[in-house]
Amino acid sequence: MAEPAATINDDSAVTAETPKKELGPVFKVAAGPTKWLDDRIGLAGLGRPFFRKVFPDHWSFLLGEIALYSFIVLLLSGVFLTIWFKPSMSEVEYQGSYELLRGITMSDAYASTLDLSFDIRGGLLLRQMHHWAAMLFVAAMLTHSLRIFFTGAFRKPREVNWLIGVSLIGLGLVEGFAGYSLPDDLLSGTGLRFVDGLIRAVPLIGTWAEFFVFGGEFPGELIVPRLYMVHILLLPALILGLIAAHLALVVYHKHTQYPGPGRTNGNVVGYPVFPVYAAKAGGFFLIVFGVLTLMGATMQINPVWVFGPYNPAEITAGSQPDWYMGFVEGAIRIMPNWEWHIGSTTWSWNVFLPGIGVMTLFFGIMAIYPFVEAWVTGDKREHHVLDRPRNNPTRTAFGVAAMTCYAMLWIGGGNDLVATQFHVSLNAVTYFLRVAVFVAPVIAFLVTKRICIGLQRSDRDRMLHGAESGVLDRAPSGKYSERHRPISEGEAFALTQHEDLPALLPVAEVDGMSEKEIKSEQRRRRATRFYFMDTLRRPTRAEIEEAAHHHLHPMHLEGNGEHHAIEEVEEEEHHLAR
Repeated sequence: MAEPAATINDDSAVTAETPKKELGPVFKVAAGPTKWLDDRIGLAGLGRPFFRKVFPDHWSFLLGEIALYSFIVLLLSGVFLTIWFKPSMSEVEYQGSYELLRGITMSDAYASTLDLSFDIRGGLLLRQMHHWAAMLFVAAMLTHSLRIFFTGAFRKPREVNWLIGVSLIGLGLVEGFAGYSLPDDLLSGTGLRFVDGLIRAVPLIGTWAEFFVFGGEFPGELIVPRLYMVHILLLPALILGLIAAHLALVVYHKHTQYPGPGRTNGNVVGYPVFPVYAAKAGGFFLIVFGVLTLMGATMQINPVWVFGPYNPAEITAGSQPDWYMGFVEGAIRIMPNWEWHIGSTTWSWNVFLPGIGVMTLFFGIMAIYPFVEAWVTGDKREHHVLDRPRNNPTRTAFGVAAMTCYAMLWIGGGNDLVATQFHVSLNAVTYFLRVAVFVAPVIAFLVTKRICIGLQRSDRDRMLHGAESGVLDRAPSGKYSERHRPISEGEAFALTQHEDLPALLPVAEVDGMSEKEIKSEQRRRRATRFYFMDTLRRPTRAEIEEAAHHHLHPMHLEGNGEHHAIEEVEEEEHHLAR
């Protein structure tokens, strides 16, 4: 028989103590200054709500971060370039190390750009990093705006943040063009001449506006210094302020999130800013910085020494602007030659409408769309859970149609290169694009909407019948059917979380409504039918419960006789296999 276990007296018990956490070397160094700031300005109290702020985790949210990090790279590389660049149009004789241009008369701006490229240690790397970062900045902003548009992240309460984003894109385009024009090489001078034509095309005041901007006749001697001040001071300050406001509103409104289990308009499912999100953001910044450094070191961009200094009497064949301004040039290239001559004035609609008009239309439609959709739906609630693009087919179709129109204009900006590379007529390319810029978006709209509705049907079938298993069953009658397995609760939640927006019938009762209100309501209801008439409804609760019952008892619907017959067939096949 085993001896009884020894008992322990309370007198001999020792209280367990948790060892104190030892700070690492980095935290030890930071502890002193942090405590000093906390004692004087309450740093811990100010930062605690932000550090515990929760952000959801999804790869598409990184698009906005890429834009932010590329802007930081722009600021860092721009400071270096500012030290060495000379924003002057005074003529000098180049005596630098690039022999092919030695002895050529050029502006101080172009000469200093060549010195940066060939004589300043690290200058060419920083120049190319700066240019690539500008490209990435605009590309990331546009892609980020598409993500926001297609998922409905612009809805209440984020309309102001959407307008800030649209303003950032516009300022980014102008800032990129200003920096692109500073070197005063032949390519950038050609771009400036293009803008000079846009300014002249403004009805009635175009000539005076040109003299005001350029300080006299084109090119003048003031445009590079003026663009320099705009490029390094005015626009960066505006962009930095708008980015700060944009991020502040993201924190204030809390971040949007994709539909899923436990995610509602009243919460955020994700990770806190510190330490998880801060570590991820810091690592991602280093990745963006490294990729831009690699691109600047290995991928040549804007080799100004090949183009030579700007001369108004010369132009490069096949000259193209940076990609983000290609849609404006494309609109002008494919525009018919429409002009009015009234008295002593010329109204150049062939330049004004596709140039200034297209940009105004582009940003105007982007700015007002959230308010148009809110008017159509009549929805005044706050939205923090995103839409899947397929669940709003009309909005998604509008977005793809706009992208298609942009693509046609973008191709038009390189119509000469398309003609030479594909060995087709330049006129044929231009005539085709004049039609395609209107027809292609309509086709894209219709195709995209049908694809979205097809995806909705697929989701509905998956919800009600389960996921395809790839296993086929044969009934005694010879009929084949595929087994389906139930989907997870999380996936079912994501498939059914969207809202059904109604397509409203015309107003039947007009009591208490004025004629103006009746007309406005009729237009709104007609718009709802255009938006939501073809959209599939979510499965009802009864349909979902019936589908769940079917998954639990799959053979009950077939009848016992067929069930036993299937079992006999399976036993026979198993016997033959043995």
